[in-house]
Amino acid sequence: MEIAPLPSWPDSAHRLIAVAAGRDAADMAIRGGVWVNVHSRELLPDHDIAIAQGRIAFVGPDASHCIGPNTEIVEASGRYMMPGLCDGHMHIESGMLTPAEFARAVIPHGTTSMFTDPHEIANVLGLDGVRMMHDEAMMQPVNIFTQMPSCAPSAPGLETTGYEITPEDVVEAMSWPGIIGLGEMMNFPGVINGDAKMLAEIAATQNSGKVVGGHYASPNLGSAFSAYAAGGPADDHEGTCEEDAIARVRQGMRMMMRLGSAWYDVESQITAVTEKGLDPRSFILCTDDCHSGTLVNEGHMNRVVRHAIACGCDPLVAIQMATINTATHFGLEREIGSITPGRRADVILSSDLSLLPIETVIARGQIVAQDGSITVDCPHLNWPASARNTVHLGHKLTSSDFEIQAPKGANRVKANVIGVVENQAPTKALKAELPIIEGLVEGEDEVCQIALVERHRATGGVTNAFVSGFGYQGKMAMASTVAHDSHHMIVVGTDREQMAMAANRLAEVGGGITIFRDRQELALVELPVAGLMSDSPAAQVAAKAENMVAAMQACGCRLNNAYMQHSLLALVVIPELRISDIGLVDVRTFKKIDLLEPLA
Repeated sequence: MEIAPLPSWPDSAHRLIAVAAGRDAADMAIRGGVWVNVHSRELLPDHDIAIAQGRIAFVGPDASHCIGPNTEIVEASGRYMMPGLCDGHMHIESGMLTPAEFARAVIPHGTTSMFTDPHEIANVLGLDGVRMMHDEAMMQPVNIFTQMPSCAPSAPGLETTGYEITPEDVVEAMSWPGIIGLGEMMNFPGVINGDAKMLAEIAATQNSGKVVGGHYASPNLGSAFSAYAAGGPADDHEGTCEEDAIARVRQGMRMMMRLGSAWYDVESQITAVTEKGLDPRSFILCTDDCHSGTLVNEGHMNRVVRHAIACGCDPLVAIQMATINTATHFGLEREIGSITPGRRADVILSSDLSLLPIETVIARGQIVAQDGSITVDCPHLNWPASARNTVHLGHKLTSSDFEIQAPKGANRVKANVIGVVENQAPTKALKAELPIIEGLVEGEDEVCQIALVERHRATGGVTNAFVSGFGYQGKMAMASTVAHDSHHMIVVGTDREQMAMAANRLAEVGGGITIFRDRQELALVELPVAGLMSDSPAAQVAAKAENMVAAMQACGCRLNNAYMQHSLLALVVIPELRISDIGLVDVRTFKKIDLLEPLA
């Protein structure tokens, strides 16, 4: 089943006018609610909404003239009528779900519009993968707009991806109906240095009249940041403090403040509005990355809006940041983001503006969720075999693939160690003095091994290093084919034999996440689509993800949302230290560094 396309405003105008004037009957009328007007920032009680052809025809104190015998009546009964929520920047793959199942998970939470960057699948399957995501997104009963990924690889020369995105790919994608702009421009050094490829991608987007997404993961707010802004990125979500937020909006960018499964950046930045008094229309709320457990158990954009309000933001301002601000930024203010004539009829009914219980969700003029349950179908794409066979190790791995040879004659060595930071994307570049046992460097105390296993071209390559912060105890290993952004395989463990067992297990099932302890598999989340996603229902995937989290805890891990930290250890565009297929990368200098250093 494929959802019929929504008629455009011009194609609907004749009927919308007739309904508003009372010459024709509405398809649906919502009666007796408080109109949350995000244009004027007002609450207007005792208002009605009339809907025709999936769009708003009339909003006013009395829509009785729009109602006919076949008009579907929805009684608001004094509840708030607010626009459907928009996620301004997100990656569907981070939910471990295909677009259809992601939509099914978030619709009951009031999300009716998503701006998605499928750069995860782009790294695995290239333009074909992006097209599959785009096509399934276009089939859904809510609005999923796709940003063409800009950076695969995200850091050229520092990682090898399954496929490379080219400026020609960007030009082609800009003609697709669901493409809204360019995904986050992660190669910010390339923009700053005038890289021809990056500038060509930006030019192709701007020449199409579409928005360039930003990603400036650097604390340098001087001339480098000014150069990045001059390159064309129109927004940024990598800020972590008030100073970052202020700098973005002063340079004419939208500040996207994120609350994902592991990113808690709203509280530290919203003070730019609540305390410094900056114009809130330059601020947008987003999630960036939410895994299935968060979606099922905590919510989606409703969770972000509630959090912003709890951080001191006026509820109406917070709602603007998740509706009209987002729509305006992407040039869709006349299409989504408000309850006003001509716009898509995306409406939430809620009895509390701060706690935001999502009681009824209407999208494109039909009820799509009621009291937390979805009421419509979310059609699936027929994902081909090429998208389901993406884990190629080259050979069966053994413990020897994870050995780190010590320098001859040494008793101890100094190692560069990746330091995980709880609830934040950046890592720390640490150093640790480690023991040598039978010629091999071993982890000690908080330090355990990490390996990146090449999985795209069956090279058999394994990069070994060390990581600190997970707190693992005993003999264990965890492997994942979700490894932003190159999406090779990341294996973290305290036992090399089980590291090999975990990696081989994921090759067997076509990708996902697994945890072994004492040679027994404690948890498995199968992600057969590109090794990134499942097309099973979100609740099933979330249950397996919860078991995974429990298994990590059983192995001694005490970090909040530690899986997200695990999956980002290869993200070579965010400081300070990362692992890639070429080795250990210092992202402060964008250079490969040695794992081991001589003791002083």
